[in-house]
Amino acid sequence: SSQLPDGQVLPLPSVILGELGKDPQNPTVCFYGHVDVQPAKKEDGWNTDPYTLTEIDGNLYGRGTTDNKGPVLAWINAVETTFLIFMQAMPVNFKFVIEGMEEAGSLGLEKLLEEENQGFFSDVDYIVISDNLWLSNSKPALTYGSRGNACFFVEVK
Repeated sequence: SSQLPDGQVLPLPSVILGELGKDPQNPTVCFYGHVDVQPAKKEDGWNTDPYTLTEIDGNLYGRGTTDNKGPVLAWINAVETTFLIFMQAMPVNFKFVIEGMEEAGSLGLEKLLEEENQGFFSDVDYIVISDNLWLSNSKPALTYGSRGNACFFVEVK
């Protein structure tokens, strides 16, 4: 839960943890993504409802499809197609972390990571963050590295 400045306490959405494969001989790859979107009211200038896929002039519009619902679904579909439908042997174990509070600063995620550090996340070897941008409307981008990312918490009194 999260406490608002007025003291009201709001429940946080659940973080979805999923896994496929537990072969101790294989490395474990953890995919992270989020399914929430920036606040969007039609009266603020948006043309479509934030959670309704809408076709306009042959184009499909849906809030959060590139940031970040589409990439989350792409990883799930890739795993399903390669390893479940085509019955290929899995060279890695998969774990998924899908949250609904990224656009608000991932409230609750840090606590979950700490709580599950010796549990769900204990065997994770690699993390893939599928929350990035496209270079244009017609050219998707694959970001293969993030140089210089650092997170800090500073308390000033």
